[in-house]
This record gives sequence, structure tokens and C-alpha cells, in this order.
Amino acid sequence: MYARTFGATTQGVDGLIISVEVDSSNGLPAFDIVGLPSVAVRESKERVRTAIKNSGLRSRAEKITINLAPASIKKESAGLDLPIAVGLLAAQGRLRPSTCEEFLFIAELSLEGNLRPVAGVLPIAVTAREQGFKKIIVAQENINEALLVDGLEVYAPRTLIELVDFLDGEIELDPALPQPVEEPEGFVELVDDFADVQGQFMAKRALEIAAAGGHNVLMVGVPGSGKTMLAKRMSSILPEMTREEALEVTKIYSIAGKLPQGSGLMTKRPFQNPNHDASTAAIIGGGSNPTPGQVTLAHNGVLFLDELPEFRKPVLEALREPLEERQITISRVNGTLTFPSSMILICAMNPCPCGWNGDPDHVCRCSTLEIKKYTRRLSGPLLDRIDIQLRVPRVKYDDLSSKRRNEPSSMIRKRVSAAREIQTRRLAKYHLFCNAQMTHALIQKLCVLEPAAEVLLKKVFETKKLSARSYDRIIKVGRTIADLAGGMDLISSQHIAEAIKLRSDFEIDN
Repeated sequence: MYARTFGATTQGVDGLIISVEVDSSNGLPAFDIVGLPSVAVRESKERVRTAIKNSGLRSRAEKITINLAPASIKKESAGLDLPIAVGLLAAQGRLRPSTCEEFLFIAELSLEGNLRPVAGVLPIAVTAREQGFKKIIVAQENINEALLVDGLEVYAPRTLIELVDFLDGEIELDPALPQPVEEPEGFVELVDDFADVQGQFMAKRALEIAAAGGHNVLMVGVPGSGKTMLAKRMSSILPEMTREEALEVTKIYSIAGKLPQGSGLMTKRPFQNPNHDASTAAIIGGGSNPTPGQVTLAHNGVLFLDELPEFRKPVLEALREPLEERQITISRVNGTLTFPSSMILICAMNPCPCGWNGDPDHVCRCSTLEIKKYTRRLSGPLLDRIDIQLRVPRVKYDDLSSKRRNEPSSMIRKRVSAAREIQTRRLAKYHLFCNAQMTHALIQKLCVLEPAAEVLLKKVFETKKLSARSYDRIIKVGRTIADLAGGMDLISSQHIAEAIKLRSDFEIDN
């Protein structure tokens, strides 16, 4: 007898509906799965048979063939356990095939027959709604994730036998409701705030500009100058995510299996801080079945690379594409996938191997050759993509001991959000939301400089022999500074001078 059910897996950052066709007929007992199943999917036959048996259900010893369509795409998810089990029971007459085709099934099965959560439920639910599904079956832990998509009835039986009784009409299941997310008793969340940062007024100003315009930043300073402390507070001054942005981030974390169990929509902007020994695949993404890397996990948030020259050369050079295109394309034999990576890159480094070059109170033990070798690990094309480059000096004692209350992140965020609103109105028809995303053509159209600003920029461009990319990025930063000042139509020489200062405060001889 033939039956069909529907399951799903993920492909890139999207869901992919899988048609599970099951045929159970007389012949030598066999259980074959075709349609490019991965190892995890091939192993599902053992989980399915054992789960059916331990649930008190019968599965006849027949020749069973299961086809996963479309057959040209490799299937990776253990979440296909449930549609395979339901399809098998329908093919052997235990369930009505017509009833089973009304649902999308997404869950792994334990050997006891319990439904287990899987990664990627949110993008799968989005695709299910787009393809006309009205009802989906998920594990209890995936309820909140599935309910983020409007227009779907979500059911969450705990066991396979409970699901079978529901599909048979022997019991009723109410559509699932959002589940409370419990926090450990006595849990207190520590919030990083710019009010904690003593001194470093120029660095704080630079990060405010970066947050307002979506610009990348490189901070160069001696050990203990507060570079890491500043970077970790960047997320606290970024505007609140829109629902669309939050859904994008939640989809990525769902696919990567990094969404906290039982949680729903992610509302905080991500902050990723990988170690400098991370591989290219870990930073950019990859694998035989490509998964998101750090640049994608930082989408709509911040990627912080501490001790930048210590990262491997291939890793640093691979950053060029996501920094320029705000997405990363990964090609494999089975196809090409594109992951979003619209993030703010914050980098920190010492000025030399020992860390004390340029500090008036410490002696640098590095030779000129050692310093050049250290800084030249960063290529010119990579540095060209970092809009703001500045020195972060050691904090003075008077600043550290000061009792003066510093400006909190909430106040800075108000200015940043106001500047972003100006940019959104200006760039909405181009489907952009911040100045850092502007192309050269848009810069020429939307960024008008005062005559004095033109003269200053020309002088600096010719004196320092800047690249075309550096020219564009100075104007972008100048446009952001003008937006922070109230959204002036013309970019003044004062705005351009500050943008030049923030880009040339630290220069690497490449």
C-alpha cells in the first residue's frame, strides 16, 4: 500500500519541504530509504522501527521503500523521523493516508517513541505557510519557535502514540500556545553599559558614529586601554531590532542549532567574539552541508575580532566578501548557498608584538622590522573596508578615579536611533537602512559636500594617495556625522575633517 506524508529540512537560511513517499508491499522484509539521504536520515529506519515497537504499535515485516523527494537534494535532518514513521503507519493501514497529508511533521524520534526537538523549525514554518500548509506537528521544545509564524496551527504531542491517537480521532489536541521561558532562580542579567567606561571620549564618539551609520571600526591600543571593554558595549547603543530583523536573526540561530531551547523570537542584537585560532569555515561558514559561520551569526549585530593580526591570513582575506557585499556565498558540488552577513565589524589590535609601541610610559622592545611584519599581516584591501581606524590611548589615572557619572548607553542609543531614522527615510526606496550600505552611485547622488569640504577632501586624497574605496568611506562617515548633528542636507568641512581624523588616526604602512 502507498502513502505520502510531508516533512522538511533546511537549505541555507530557508526551509525545504520534503515529500515522504512510502510503499509497503509483500516480499522479502526490507527497509530502504532513497532520495539522497544523509547518514542521519539513513539511520532513521532503526529509530522509526524501534519507536513504533516501543509505542505499542505494530509494523508488519514487509518490503518497505521510502522515497524522499525532491531526489536531487541531499537530506540532512533527523527531523524526517516523524514523517517517515507516520507514512509507514499509513502505508500499513494503521492511519488514514488522507488525514496524514493535511499536516507537516517536524520532529526526531527517541527509541521510546518520544518527540524530540530539531534545529531550523522557524525557517521551515515560514516555508510551510508560503506553500499553503495550515497545520504542523512539532516537539514541545519547538512550540515557541513555530508560533512565531502567523497563520499556522501548531500541535505538539509528546509521544508517537499520542500523535497516532490524535490523527485517528480518538483524542483531541488543542493548538499549542506560547510556552513561558523559565530563567534560573536568582538569575540576574548583567548589562554592559557605556556608563562603566572611564575616559576614552574619542573612542566612545567613534563607536557612536559607527553604530549610527553601520560602519566598521579598527581600534589600535596598548594592552589594558579598554578596547575589548568598549567593543562589548557596542550592542548596547545599537537601535532596537525591528520584527523583520529579529525574525532574520532567529532563523539563522535556529538553523545553526544555537537557539536556546524553548525560546521564541530573539530581540537582542547578536554579538559574536570568536577566538583568533578559529578556522575559515568557522568564521565564514562551510562544511559539506554548508552551515552559517560567525559572520552570519553576527547578522544585524556585531562581530568582534580581538587581536586581529593573530587571525590566520586566509580568514582575514575571506572577510572581504561579507564586508563588501554584506552576504557570503558558499559553493559546493551539490549547489551554491548564500548566507546574509550584514554586520558591524569591530576589530582590536596592539600596535606591535609587545604592545607598547607609542606609549610614553613603556619601552617598546620591538624592532622596526618586527613592527612592520606584525602590522602587514593586515592587507590594504582589508583595511580599506574598515571605515574608522583610531588609536585608543592608555586610560589616565584621573579618568579612572573620577566619580563623575558617564553618559549611559541609553542616551547614546537615542542619538543613534534618531540618526538611523533619518537614514531610513533617505534610503528606504533603495531598500537600504544605513549609510555604510550606500554604493558609489548613491554617494554621488545623496552626499553633497560644501565647497570647503570638497577642497579639504581633495587635498587629503592627493596628499595621502587614498584609494577610491577610502574616498567613498570618508564621505559615508561624514554623512553619518551630519546625520548625528540633525540630518543636515550638506556635509560640511567640519564633518569631513572628523571623518578623516577617524580614518587616519592610525595608519599601517602596507
